[in-house]
Amino acid sequence: MAALDRVKVLVLGDSGVGKSSLVHLLCQNQMLGNPSWTVGCSVDVRIHDYKEGTPEEKTYYIELWDVGGSVGSATSVKSTRAVFYNLLNGIILVHDLTNKKSSQNLYRWSLEALNRDVAPAGVLVTNGDYDREQFADNQIPLLVIGTKLDQIPETKRNEVLTRTAFLAEDFNAEEINLDCTNPRYLAAGSSNAVKLSRFFDKVSFSTDSVWVVLGEQVRLPEILPKAQGSSEPLK
Repeated sequence: MAALDRVKVLVLGDSGVGKSSLVHLLCQNQMLGNPSWTVGCSVDVRIHDYKEGTPEEKTYYIELWDVGGSVGSATSVKSTRAVFYNLLNGIILVHDLTNKKSSQNLYRWSLEALNRDVAPAGVLVTNGDYDREQFADNQIPLLVIGTKLDQIPETKRNEVLTRTAFLAEDFNAEEINLDCTNPRYLAAGSSNAVKLSRFFDKVSFSTDSVWVVLGEQVRLPEILPKAQGSSEPLK
């Protein structure tokens, strides 16, 4: 069997929002029985068929990098965490729908990750301040996922989901809201499953070898690995 090509997706968000449970659901299609705190980074793999059912169909390993820690960590901790941000192909931003602060902190998480390789003059990351113009040219696919949907009272659900819709709009990303203990939220053919597949299609392939991050061009050679035994980049 030929080796499959890999792409790397970061899974970012505050501790306790359910990143580990989400990654387990995405990769194993079942709830995580005994979730625990992630120390450093944990990696799991999901197989994805790019453009499934078309002549361009190709199978990839999607590596989901569940990064632990707090966005308010000391500089030394952030520097250590930065090693996980190299050559990323996509980012899943995870927040707890019952915790507004975890939603607000996604701005800081995104800035931390996307500012890893490039720090243009005048860009300062402080207190979650967020300027949509900073990401106007960002071409790294983003997906926003809200967890613990089952814990929101029906009387407040519309209010919460309206707020999170604006959050996803800020990131120019699609959003999925779910309960990580219930696989039906990602059932085949559901709108959530379609959004997820569309996101993984984006991270599996890029037609532009020069990616733009925070207003600067960053050339990421072989951001998608070459096919085994081939000297040509993936097409």
